[in-house]
Amino acid sequence: MSLRTAALLPLLLALACGHSEDEWQAQLAKYAELQRNHGALEQRLAAEQGKVKELAAQLEAMGVQLDTEGTEKEKLSQDVAQMKAALAEYQARAETLERIKQRFETLRRKLQKLTELGLDVKIRNNRMVISLPGDVLFASGSDVLSAEGNKILIQIAEVIRSDAALRDRQYQVAGHTDDQPLKRAADTFHDNWGLSLMRARQVLVFLVAAPDGEKSGAKTPETHPAKVATKREKTEKARSAAPVAPAAPAAKEAAGQRGGGELNPRLWSASGYGQTDPISSNDSPEGRKKNRRVELVLMPDVEEMLDLKSLL
Repeated sequence: MSLRTAALLPLLLALACGHSEDEWQAQLAKYAELQRNHGALEQRLAAEQGKVKELAAQLEAMGVQLDTEGTEKEKLSQDVAQMKAALAEYQARAETLERIKQRFETLRRKLQKLTELGLDVKIRNNRMVISLPGDVLFASGSDVLSAEGNKILIQIAEVIRSDAALRDRQYQVAGHTDDQPLKRAADTFHDNWGLSLMRARQVLVFLVAAPDGEKSGAKTPETHPAKVATKREKTEKARSAAPVAPAAPAAKEAAGQRGGGELNPRLWSASGYGQTDPISSNDSPEGRKKNRRVELVLMPDVEEMLDLKSLL
């Protein structure tokens, strides 16, 4: 039964029962009051429903905001993790670079004696390089070592041979020229490539050869130092006891070519670069002189090569 029907029911009953006018007016007043109350209840209900909708909207907005904040927080966490990984990688590379630097510095200190001889020891293309002036080692257009070149190479060999850290490394003898073509293009060398390679070969042969023309393969760095010293003493005594005869020019040249470095030939190689790897401009006599050189390149070992690759 609806509220309006309930309100009309007393009025109908009053008419049926023959109520007076006053009673009739009283019932109408009650009916009007019930209508007013009903309207007020409907307004309150609409207001409460509006509040519920507003609250639901706020809750929904809060949920979206929470989701957004959660996503941003997750993204921030990922960014922090990436930054930590990048920092760890940077630190690892820095440590690797420091290890390589320390190795090179150690080798540089060991080769300090060579710088005292006036030789240039530097790092070039990530390799330790001992640069020998070509004009001191060889005459122009020649691959015959000079007497001064022999002395320099003997001193270099002694420095390398006396230190295990240097002696057991691999080396490349690299020959270089300036950009001037050979005066005799049809000679043995053909071009600057051939001249640079033959000069590198002569330096290598001298450094690995044994004294007095002995076979270089008969004696390696593993030979006991005491035995080497004893043999040298015997050789020097034999030289001092034997009569010295004047040497012919050809014999002198051959003696100059005969080596005594006693370095391990298995650790040495030779290459010729011709004019392709200059260290100075070829536009001046001074620059061309610097480019005419022979380099002893200390090759990186396996560990150093892996470390360098990790820095790429």
